[in-house]
Amino acid sequence: MPFYSYDVPHTCGPNPAVCCQFDFHRLPGGRVFCPWRIPPQPITEQNIKERALLLLDQYRQKSRLFRSSVLLVPLGDDFRFVESGEWDAQFSNYQKLFDYFDQHPELHIKARFGTLSDYFAALHRRLAEAGTTLPTLRGDFFTYADRDDHYWSGYFTSRPFYKRLDRTLESTLRATEIFYTLTLADMRRFRGDGRLVEGFPAREHYQRLTEGRRSLGLFQHHDAVTGTARDPVVIDYGTRLFHAILNLRQVLLSSAHWLILLDKSQYHEDPSKPFLQMVLIIGDCCRSLIVLNPTEQLRTSVITLVVDSPDARVVDAASGRPMAVQVSGVWAEPSKVSAELSFVAELPPLSLNVYHVIKAPAGSAPRARYVVHRHGDPPTIHSEHFQVSRLQGPEDGRVRQVQVHFLWYGTRTSGDRSGAYLFLPGEEGPQAYSSSEPPLIRVTRGPIFSDITSCFPHFTHTVRLYHLDGIRVSGQKGTSCSVSGFSQ
Repeated sequence: MPFYSYDVPHTCGPNPAVCCQFDFHRLPGGRVFCPWRIPPQPITEQNIKERALLLLDQYRQKSRLFRSSVLLVPLGDDFRFVESGEWDAQFSNYQKLFDYFDQHPELHIKARFGTLSDYFAALHRRLAEAGTTLPTLRGDFFTYADRDDHYWSGYFTSRPFYKRLDRTLESTLRATEIFYTLTLADMRRFRGDGRLVEGFPAREHYQRLTEGRRSLGLFQHHDAVTGTARDPVVIDYGTRLFHAILNLRQVLLSSAHWLILLDKSQYHEDPSKPFLQMVLIIGDCCRSLIVLNPTEQLRTSVITLVVDSPDARVVDAASGRPMAVQVSGVWAEPSKVSAELSFVAELPPLSLNVYHVIKAPAGSAPRARYVVHRHGDPPTIHSEHFQVSRLQGPEDGRVRQVQVHFLWYGTRTSGDRSGAYLFLPGEEGPQAYSSSEPPLIRVTRGPIFSDITSCFPHFTHTVRLYHLDGIRVSGQKGTSCSVSGFSQ
């Protein structure tokens, strides 16, 4: 669009005060008016000539900016055409203008309602008749700016929680669709007559899948996943995404129930007593853990789950083989810590894998070791379950220089500011981040992974290394910091 915006005042030509007079949703007496204080007039026999010529003048001025005489004049805006009265007002008044143009061929204009397809078809037809083509522009058009330095890069990071929720729903929906389909196929094969097993809520599950697809599709709106919607709308989006994930988990659990059952004749679905749950509590006996791989490739993943005891081990249910594990601390409040259990799983394509998580003898599970350091203020940290020591210097005599620099952008002191759409930093550019207090450094060492976590007042940065030769893994988990240590 050559002018300021895509709304009606900025699409018929270069003068918005004139174009606004042809937005018949703004007729006097309505809820919307023209900011230029010249309202539209209903088209009548008395004013049609003057109105038509005024609009035609804008069309002609706009046409000078294009290589073709085929012109596109959008007739809409945000939050428009939601009432039948607006449709009637726009159609009836514009149709009178179009009829007038048709009745006066000396004006050399033909105007009609059309879609984008109609516009491009007419454009290509006119170019073909003239034996000409239009120049093409290739490349990446982002980052886009509508004026000055107003680059629309703000929405790449606006409301990151909802962006993450969107990705979670997308992956959950894909996995659920796959295993639900496999379940239906396996049930029909088991019965042999093409019917499903009695008690499996296929219809209810399909409805949950449908609602999940709709919620995910709805969130792809250009004001949803971008983070540019209004607060009440964003809350509604988030509620829909969250409920969709919960409903899809029901389908996933129900499908996994059938697929892992060895004796299919023993299948019984009881919604009040689900066979599987999305929680894991070890207690004094073993619990089964089901890990799904919905991809079509062999996948090596580090599986991490929070446990209520640091003494646990994992056994592959199919082979009885004990898995290599690592028990690490979940660092939260200074006086509170929990444990997480990590193990490496090799998952065949489109598979469900069962593992047994078993209570282990005290102190038998490999635990991570920790080294903590804070320049000028060494922290005092005690733990009942984990070995925590202070940094004493290079442990092997070698020094490795590693540097990570953080930058931050300031805001402008006047004029337009950054927001959901725009990223408008201060004129001084990016500045080096500095803190009044040194960061707390925590080094984790374990048989499966080691990491270095730096805890700054405003953020936490973690670099993690998996001890697996030549294998690309998935399963990164976030970490938190304790600035004054913990005791238990």
